[in-house]
Amino acid sequence: MRPFGRARDALREISLETGVSVYAEGSCMARFGGTHVLCTATVEDNVPPWMRGKGKGWVTAEYGMLPRSTHSRMRREASSGKQSGRTQEIQRLIGRSLRAVVDMESLGERQITIDCDVIQADGGTRTAAITGAWVALKMATNYLIEEDVLKADPVFGQLAAVSCGVIDGETRLDLEYEEDHRAEADANFVLTPGGGIVEIQATAEDKPIPEAAFGELFDLARAGVTELAAAQLAALESK
Repeated sequence: MRPFGRARDALREISLETGVSVYAEGSCMARFGGTHVLCTATVEDNVPPWMRGKGKGWVTAEYGMLPRSTHSRMRREASSGKQSGRTQEIQRLIGRSLRAVVDMESLGERQITIDCDVIQADGGTRTAAITGAWVALKMATNYLIEEDVLKADPVFGQLAAVSCGVIDGETRLDLEYEEDHRAEADANFVLTPGGGIVEIQATAEDKPIPEAAFGELFDLARAGVTELAAAQLAALESK
């Protein structure tokens, strides 16, 4: 039995709340059950030095967990003077994922930075961050169009992300921490609503993942992303 009696192919309760930051050009509080991630988008009229003069923009991301986002207090990474390898890996994943659906030439020489701050963690923080980050990004580009800064939307596609795993021999969608920490295999899928693959991270813990089981995980992820994509559009329409 899964926590809260969820079916193996059911997402947790999902909430994508827009406009939670009055200062950011785009913002979304992504709640996947007990995992809550605040995603904000900031537009700046400059690009990294290595991109100057190329007529293209850039989308990047930063990710962090608040000290009491977990059961015990985590030390702020800023106090240690460096980011952990996990933090760097996740924020690179978020940035890569978003850039896959953005036309950098249409964005012009400006940068959009997505900040993903984990308020509360209960598994799947990176997938919740990516899903909320796309909403914040889309809000930011919509703002630029409304302000006549851009003539066309550089965001040409939609994406969302969800975790899946094998627990006690059963494939499951959208893992909570209680499931994730004892999973025999787990995977994070970043997909488009049409089933296009942006990125897949999959790891077997004790033994290789059978091909049939991976196929089940992918099918679960596709169905989950379809549902998440609908929630993203509904959140944007309710703005």
